[in-house]
Amino acid sequence: MSGRSVRLRSVPIQSLSELERARLQEVAFYQLQQDCDLSCQITIPKDGQKRKKSLRKKLDSLGKEKNKDREFIPQAFGMPLSQVIANDRAYKLKQDLQRDEQKDASDFVASLLPFGSKRQNKELSSSNSSLSSTSETPNESTSPNTPEPAPRARRRGAMSVDSITDLDDNQSRLLEALQLSLPAEAQSKKEKARDKKLSLNPIYRQVPRLVDSCCQHLEKHGLQTVGIFRVGSSKKRVRQLREEFDRGVDVSLEEEHSVHDVAALLKEFLRDMPDPLLTRELYTAFINTLLLEPEEQLGALQLLIYLLPPCNCDTLHRLLQFLSIVARHASDNVSKDGQEVTGNKMTSLNLATIFGPNLLHKQKSSDKEFSVQSSARAEESTAIIAVVQKMIENYEALFMCANTHHESYLYHQSPLCLFN
Repeated sequence: MSGRSVRLRSVPIQSLSELERARLQEVAFYQLQQDCDLSCQITIPKDGQKRKKSLRKKLDSLGKEKNKDREFIPQAFGMPLSQVIANDRAYKLKQDLQRDEQKDASDFVASLLPFGSKRQNKELSSSNSSLSSTSETPNESTSPNTPEPAPRARRRGAMSVDSITDLDDNQSRLLEALQLSLPAEAQSKKEKARDKKLSLNPIYRQVPRLVDSCCQHLEKHGLQTVGIFRVGSSKKRVRQLREEFDRGVDVSLEEEHSVHDVAALLKEFLRDMPDPLLTRELYTAFINTLLLEPEEQLGALQLLIYLLPPCNCDTLHRLLQFLSIVARHASDNVSKDGQEVTGNKMTSLNLATIFGPNLLHKQKSSDKEFSVQSSARAEESTAIIAVVQKMIENYEALFMCANTHHESYLYHQSPLCLFN
């Protein structure tokens, strides 16, 4: 409309800022309602920490209030995903702080040593002057508690300012284009007030340490293991690993750790999440994507992924990336030196069969209800597997969106390419 040229490039969802993700979520929600007939009500999932507290959680909070002086112990299993990530980050910050304090103490002692020798060779007044000047140095080095902000050149995302109020006209092109994708009445005053508080800096990659560690270990040591995720593990060793992660121990998964134990640990973590990774709010919507025409299914899945909270979206991406790598090693092949390499036999269908019920499910029902609705549940199970299999096979496309470069505008034309 303005006559400017347009150049588009695709970027990962993970490279967007907090505010950009929030606006992307709103646009996806609007498009799902307008363009996709999923025959169900769609709601934007809430972050796990913002859900109503259960009685157990309230009691836990009261216990923490009474024991403020106790050392913080992060937990991993059976916790909301956002809380697990917050625990990981708090533990890491604590470790970094302890290292910094030790370094500052060492630097302080080192700075005093030269003056100790000078005091024996100089007059008292000169010595006092030297000591007074050095006393300022450690205070300056230890007083700041907040690290310097990262240089803007090192920040990911389309924006590099700290809040929306810092934007000028040239920096707001992406958000302006996102806003053009919505009707004028779509955003309420409450949402506009929220936007002013959201950061335009990139979001810290929100993947639990346990998930990333397990995926890295299995990618390094388990890709050629036949029947990975199907072969049994040692319950004792898995329980020990579980307890170490729950205590916040800096667990290092080495080659001597059994791939079957690590695989079981990853499955347990996903199984014990209070809310599944794909969220209960979007359960029916994900299942109903299979009712669409085949060429529309991938686009609808992508929009639903855009609705997920950042921690769910980032963790899902890491998991699907890993499962895709495992599936690529399912078949037997020949190595560069002519040796036959046995495949792990875990195709995308087999992996979806194992992980699907842990990633996408509703509230657990009683045994009586299960037996009454066994036929319907079998159909739902088949649908869950089909949805997760499609995600594994197309994960790269699902987590990309078209972005602007410099002065270009974004327009949406289809669910698959949200901004085009």
